[in-house]
Amino acid sequence: MLAGVSDVSTQVGRSFSGLRERLRDATANAHRELDAQLSSFDLTVLSGYRRFLQASAGALLPLEAALVQAGVARMFPDWRERARSAAIAADLAQLGSGAQSTVSVPPLTRSGVLGTLYVLEGSRLGAKFLLKAVADAGDPRIGEATAYLSHGAGKRLWQSFLAKLQNDEACDEDEAIESARVAFAAFEQAADRA
Repeated sequence: MLAGVSDVSTQVGRSFSGLRERLRDATANAHRELDAQLSSFDLTVLSGYRRFLQASAGALLPLEAALVQAGVARMFPDWRERARSAAIAADLAQLGSGAQSTVSVPPLTRSGVLGTLYVLEGSRLGAKFLLKAVADAGDPRIGEATAYLSHGAGKRLWQSFLAKLQNDEACDEDEAIESARVAFAAFEQAADRA
């Protein structure tokens, strides 16, 4: 979901790690645990795929609401292109279910927005692999409910997020990392409740 080339830059002949790498390293365990937890959902059968979407919505909805309350659109004018709450709600409606928040998340600071978006935007990378599993499903209803997993395909949302992350000099790294951890924990809690 969040794997990628590490950020290592050179400044005045000295190497230093970028915030992306520190976020990745600080959340690596949470990322592995969440991946293991989500792998228990069988995406090739309707009940498993529906539970996966319900778990994802349980965390995504409150996280995106917290982003909106924190003014994410001021930082990311393309927020409407990034937001996936409507897509996951449409998928769940297609499968005869509703999208509900099942966890609560704290308010976000500006740096918290970056940490939370690190997790949400990174999850798009993992969604590409999950779409392959969904393609193997024998139930055509599953294939008709992939707006969430395919959201943003063909756009450079991850790259534009990384550019913002790299260039935001006002970011408090500790707050960004803590918010990324909270986002992972929200998905873990929602998966537990699905």
